[in-house]
Amino acid sequence: MTPPAAKSAADGGAVAVAGNAAVKISPRVQAAEAAEAEARHEALLELLGGTPLGVIYLIGPRRSPIGYIALSFGHSIARGGIIGSVEEFYLRRALRGRGIGTEVLGNLLRALSSHGLRALRVETEADAPGAGLFRRLGFREAAGQRVLTRAL
Repeated sequence: MTPPAAKSAADGGAVAVAGNAAVKISPRVQAAEAAEAEARHEALLELLGGTPLGVIYLIGPRRSPIGYIALSFGHSIARGGIIGSVEEFYLRRALRGRGIGTEVLGNLLRALSSHGLRALRVETEADAPGAGLFRRLGFREAAGQRVLTRAL
């Protein structure tokens, strides 16, 4: 008898197994995830290659960083100039909760302000573990605003 996971995989889709349950992931979902991963890879290469539209800063020693923060930049008429967005912020799990994120973001906010940035924004889920960090540093939800996005 063929196990369900093996049979599903033979039908042309990946299989995720959790305990005794097997869930087939359709080829269409696999293709979408692969395309998303490729787009992300290209975006990272552009940042690493040097662009005025964004930057990635390593946190900690160059030879063994403990994290990174990726920013993108744009112009805002409403804010009166250049603004930044936190695209990603990562610290090694074992080092979280020690004030490192607060120190990094605090220093970054001062540096960006001294270079003329008018605002820094971050998109996060309200209950995300890192949301409190941003709130403690003065990030607030824009009253009455909701970010709408359309992929192009």
